Amino acid sequence: MSTTDWQDRIPQAARDYIAGRRLDEVECIVADIAGVARGKAMPASKFVHQDHFFLPNSIFLQSITGEWVDNPMGAFTEPDMILTPDWTTAAAAPWTADITLMIVHDAYDQKGAPIPTAPRNVLKRIQKLYEAEGWRPIVAPEMEFFLVARNLDPNQPVIPPMGRSGRRAAGKQAYSMSAVDEYGKVIDDIYDFAEAQGFEIDGILQEGGAGQVEINLAHGDAVHLADQIFYFKRLIREAALRHDCFATFMAKPIEGEPGSAMHIHQSVIDTGTGRNIFSTPEGGESEQFLYAIAGLQNHLPAVIALLAPYVNSYRRYVPDFSAPINLEWGRDNRTTGLRVPISEPSGRRIENRLAGMDCNPYLGLAASMACVYLGLKEKKLPKPECLGDAYISDTEIPYNLGDALDLFAENKAMREVLGEDFCIVYEAVKRNEYKEFLQVISPWEREHLLLNV
Repeated sequence: MSTTDWQDRIPQAARDYIAGRRLDEVECIVADIAGVARGKAMPASKFVHQDHFFLPNSIFLQSITGEWVDNPMGAFTEPDMILTPDWTTAAAAPWTADITLMIVHDAYDQKGAPIPTAPRNVLKRIQKLYEAEGWRPIVAPEMEFFLVARNLDPNQPVIPPMGRSGRRAAGKQAYSMSAVDEYGKVIDDIYDFAEAQGFEIDGILQEGGAGQVEINLAHGDAVHLADQIFYFKRLIREAALRHDCFATFMAKPIEGEPGSAMHIHQSVIDTGTGRNIFSTPEGGESEQFLYAIAGLQNHLPAVIALLAPYVNSYRRYVPDFSAPINLEWGRDNRTTGLRVPISEPSGRRIENRLAGMDCNPYLGLAASMACVYLGLKEKKLPKPECLGDAYISDTEIPYNLGDALDLFAENKAMREVLGEDFCIVYEAVKRNEYKEFLQVISPWEREHLLLNV
């Protein structure tokens, strides 16, 4: 592959970044089950002469702790996958000392079939189900995260960062511009990095937690946006490290503060007409809009294990902390798990508020889209709209990861949509993580049980 071929294939932002400069390195990456970037970094001079590289398929059997799960699909032989670059994902890594590009790769087996356990392939699988019906899903994610003081000892609680005023960031300052200014240098670097990568930020605001920030992305193609979130998590962490703090996407990093969500807005376009199928030609709500809500209500419990993938995720699902703990739906009602924002008929959409920011973005979007897809196919009607405070409704989601995995295992329709091979491996990885957690004795147990029981 020549230099000209290389430059013709990558996005304009990547071309602009390397224009007139010597490209030193290319990071060839793939997201694992947790959404961690795995892969290889190689000199650019070597990368341009090859169109694929190899990694063992066991990377999808690795838990967040780094442990390897026994392969539930058979012998642990670790055959190589063939990873091929998706040129549209080429993006700058502007925090590195040299000139580096990152490229997301797709994973195939040695016969050329997509690896079913690769999260990006799972999302592509769901997208193809929509395409087969003549539909195009449109999504828009909202990303919440915390900037926190450096935490070098896991036994110590996480605390807010020090702001430019010399005070630690304060909570309960939602939408405050002054609160954002406290760590403005981090935000400035986030903007600069995003610009270098060609990403469009729809807005940045202060959320309700101490040091909690929300970034909204413009709506678009699901795979493209999942790639952006995948990159954004690293981008934001790198920006924070430049200013002596950490960025964390844990669902609940600070006791007594709200958790961090990844709200997912979704609509569906008819590919033949270009019309939003959630609206009638006259501009009203369509039957398909109601079917989609019902699909989310009926199937979200089965995919909470993907939207809330860790034991910490369930600490976010508590009353009075701005997190939905129900499957109610309502128009412009932020107490419901499923909110219908104010919009024009062309922009009519459903906001799924249950996903945590700790989820793998490919799997979070795939899970939410799968629920909508099943709703459109099943054509059931949702429960009546919630017109009041949905926080007082009964909790309709699992309380912990173990219960969530049980529901995930039981929903045959969802497993067929996501792919049985993926579901088997995902469940094995998550049950192993849950087992590891149950072997850890917490400070609460030592404090209250050691001498009292």
